[in-house]
Amino acid sequence: MSVSQPSPRKLRTPTDIKFQPIPESPNESKLQELKRYGRGTEGSTVKLDIHSGPEIKQMALRQEPLNDLFREKKITLNPVKLRLCEVPGQGNDSSRIGYIRAVRDAIESLRRSGVKSFVLDLRDNSGGLFAEGIETAKIWLEKGVIVYICDSRGVRDIYEADGSNAIAASEPLIVLVNRGTASASEILAGALKDNKRAVLYGEPTFGKGKIQSVFELSDGSGLAVTVARYETPGHTDIDKVGIIPDRTLPPSFPLDEDSFCSCLKDPASACNLDTAAIFSR
Repeated sequence: MSVSQPSPRKLRTPTDIKFQPIPESPNESKLQELKRYGRGTEGSTVKLDIHSGPEIKQMALRQEPLNDLFREKKITLNPVKLRLCEVPGQGNDSSRIGYIRAVRDAIESLRRSGVKSFVLDLRDNSGGLFAEGIETAKIWLEKGVIVYICDSRGVRDIYEADGSNAIAASEPLIVLVNRGTASASEILAGALKDNKRAVLYGEPTFGKGKIQSVFELSDGSGLAVTVARYETPGHTDIDKVGIIPDRTLPPSFPLDEDSFCSCLKDPASACNLDTAAIFSR
């Protein structure tokens, strides 16, 4: 199987993931075999060949056994990563900026530390579930369209924020994006940009805007058919184009949260952003 997806961090070209030959089962179609083999069974190992241009890396993924303690304590869909950056300002004034890579708990934690503005980092975030992107957008938006689902006849569904889940709808916000920002993360970025809730920094996102259904054929193979597409609140078709940021980042701007604050604090740094201007349009 070959899957085109956003590249891992520090890779800037699309990456193909290929499974080793799949053992055939007389009771399953090829499509069913592929799903079963890709998921693996408890305690099994799935071998992957990861192709990025001329480079090939081999990876083995092990499906670890789950127990009740693991289910309750260890599984987290969005591990919280946050930093409090205190940047010197004019005179005795200082600016406290909260850096976030996962949202709700991080917002509350940073607020307790006196944060008045936020940076949401969606770089190399391949998206996850559609519903998670919608719910995250509702955290930042008081009201407004989040995304349109469109087909050949026009708008089919509209997802909106009504303010009931908003917990950070007013603080200044910038969003960092790159080619690794895809799918639900693109929906989130597009919603925040088109609703003028945030200023986007970085490079155009991956451009995964198709909604596809897979139909199983008589020979066991599968046919992926595009049934709809995502459009931003401003009716921008995300597919293959992505979300275009408002501004670029310095080429040396770091990907890791540990180096983020140092770039803001040091005006002489090549990756420095002017904290007095980054939140303005």
